[in-house]
Amino acid sequence: MGIRRYAILGAFALASVSLPAFSASAEDVTISVWSLDRDIQPAPNLIKDFNKLNTGIKVEYRQIQFDDVVSEAMRAYSTGQAPDIIAVDNPEHALFSSRGAFLDLTDMIAKSSVVKTENYFPGPLASVTWEGKYYGIPKATNTIALYYNKDMFKAKGLDPEKPPQTWNELLEAARKLTDPAANVYGLAFSAKANEEGTFQFLPWAQMAGGGYDKINSEGAVKALDIWKRILDEKLASPDTLTRGQWDSTGTFNSGNAAMAISGPWELDRMIQEAKFDWGVTLLPVPEVGAERSSAMGDFNWAIFASSEHPEEAFKVLEYFVSQDDRMFKDFGQLPARSDIAIPPTGEPKKDAALKVFVEQLKYAKPRGPHPEWPKISKAIQDAIQAALTGQMSSKEALDQAAEKIKAVLG
Repeated sequence: MGIRRYAILGAFALASVSLPAFSASAEDVTISVWSLDRDIQPAPNLIKDFNKLNTGIKVEYRQIQFDDVVSEAMRAYSTGQAPDIIAVDNPEHALFSSRGAFLDLTDMIAKSSVVKTENYFPGPLASVTWEGKYYGIPKATNTIALYYNKDMFKAKGLDPEKPPQTWNELLEAARKLTDPAANVYGLAFSAKANEEGTFQFLPWAQMAGGGYDKINSEGAVKALDIWKRILDEKLASPDTLTRGQWDSTGTFNSGNAAMAISGPWELDRMIQEAKFDWGVTLLPVPEVGAERSSAMGDFNWAIFASSEHPEEAFKVLEYFVSQDDRMFKDFGQLPARSDIAIPPTGEPKKDAALKVFVEQLKYAKPRGPHPEWPKISKAIQDAIQAALTGQMSSKEALDQAAEKIKAVLG
């Protein structure tokens, strides 16, 4: 997600967006940007386009690796080697913001004619917020929903135009769709002992009135009990405990699972691999009328507090924001903004699915925000594994997680 600075002097136009421009000087100001984006992804391409504008700001790009983002960024900041701008995974944002490593952009955003907080989905915006201040700008976003095999629904006497809307309906559908003789499970999801497991479980807890700070609520315990029942009744593969989202969705694509909980990043693969009719619906809720929720992924832009050129860095972020309408069209990523329509792709299934994911984003919530999110997530992961493997009851496991999380929250 991004962070941006207020700039002055003149205006230039690109892609129908007008942005303030710096006067060219004898020597360009150099702004450094770090992110994970490869050559087919947004950052290097947007930077290339920005540099062509000759604004008096030159942007240099460095691609970093996912596993190195936090450690390398913190090391760089502590030694005075940090870049001006970085893209971080949204659950990691609060770690930097709370330690003063990221610049408070609140005033610059308030003055900006480009960055408008009201244009963002609530979840992505919350992930860049710390103690009521904005320390970043959402870069892109994603979420999860329920994929389902319409052909299997028809074959089992289920209405393919009425996918499950509640937890009970999901269980009943999974039971009817599970077919051991055909090697078909009713549902595929990930309960892996890493961030993916938390990513998939937390929305269930939230929909039932829980959350990371009340992970042992009655509703959260019920949610984990349902996951346990799904595995005990063999409605999902035992590999659910060890398989990530990519592999679990692969079983759906291959026809070995009738439903799957996953995200929009799967759409192109599904179009290519799935040899059946399929659809997407919102995540089922505990009961009709219950609060909706969903997971929220992807990255945020931020400016390091150590930047010697914060106004120029913010100017770069304003340019990135001005190009958000290209996020899906050019790079296949969902913009974190509710004011940008997703253009039709010409593929009916994909277009219908994207409408569901955009609707789901209205309810997506960040993980945290909290500077100790990895510890909180680990406690939730351990509880999921303990309950699903029968080492503890769901309540015992989540009570233990709540104690660990309480110690972290203080």
